[in-house]
Amino acid sequence: MKRMDMIRRLADLERLGVFVLAKRDVEKLFPDEDEKSMEKSLQRMVGDGLLAKAARGVYVNPAAASRNAGWILEELAKALRPGKLCYVSLESMLSEYGVISQIPVSRLTVMTTGASGVHETPYGVIEFTHTKRSLPEVLIRTVFVKDRPLRIAKKNAAVQDLLRVGRSADLIDDEAD
Repeated sequence: MKRMDMIRRLADLERLGVFVLAKRDVEKLFPDEDEKSMEKSLQRMVGDGLLAKAARGVYVNPAAASRNAGWILEELAKALRPGKLCYVSLESMLSEYGVISQIPVSRLTVMTTGASGVHETPYGVIEFTHTKRSLPEVLIRTVFVKDRPLRIAKKNAAVQDLLRVGRSADLIDDEAD
């Protein structure tokens, strides 16, 4: 892949609001590249600053990310769990709702139908916690917010998630409505 081709494609994707790319997405942009060439090209693009490696197999367009910084961790979460349902819950949502006083700085807590795990990225930490809830159950307990990458847990659902996964409820403000 040539540098100018990558610059053009990244600009096209940014116009579409895409600034986080999984390796498989880059491979689709350049279908004629073989695996070895793709690896070398990705390394070169990272070295040149056109892409930033956020996690294994996940890249960020740093120029576009700086203009879309508010949702970068949620975009990364989507890229790290492709094909799985993910939603913001636990401490991240409870903090947004004002139910806990602590604000998780540079940490996003996500429930997922995929695997649990913690990913440290240059943009912050994403903590995935597996849920065994069914898809319809998750959809009922969450809300889609326009322009937000991930669904979010309703307040009661976030509290229930916290208790269900065995996290400390000590931070919950009983006075919060």
